[in-house]
Amino acid sequence: MHAAQWAHSDRAAALLVCLPVQQRLVDPGRLLAVWEATIYSPRRALLDSVIRDVCDGAHSLGELDFARHCRERGLPEPDRQVVRRGPGGRIYLDVEFTEVGLVVEIDGGHHAQALNPVWDALRQNEVTLDRRTVIRIPVLGLRLTPDAFMDQVVRAHELARARAA
Repeated sequence: MHAAQWAHSDRAAALLVCLPVQQRLVDPGRLLAVWEATIYSPRRALLDSVIRDVCDGAHSLGELDFARHCRERGLPEPDRQVVRRGPGGRIYLDVEFTEVGLVVEIDGGHHAQALNPVWDALRQNEVTLDRRTVIRIPVLGLRLTPDAFMDQVVRAHELARARAA
């Protein structure tokens, strides 16, 4: 908490909140309780948003960016780090708009390394076979062309909502 408040940039502060929760070194409930008891913070608005998103399941800067873009576009709050069952065990989904069956995966650079594309494809296929739409967004794409990817997410959400109605 202290490191995030005094980090050299807002991105670094967000990263210092994300990493310990992602690595399960810090319990999200305890983080939120400590934050709510904090009286002064030089980054009050930023850290309040980041901590609430992280405690709600966002585990990376890309997922935090995606949450912000969703709010800017008026999309409903998605479920985060959703656990599904597949033939090989548990499947973790970054983001799911559960009520309409839309899944969004935010792919960091590690998704392109070694066997990760194979495991990602198997996971995506399982989710698709369960009649959900899957949109994949490379984190680099979210940073370089956020409007193009978010336009696709909005269109996919509209189509999924129409199908669910």
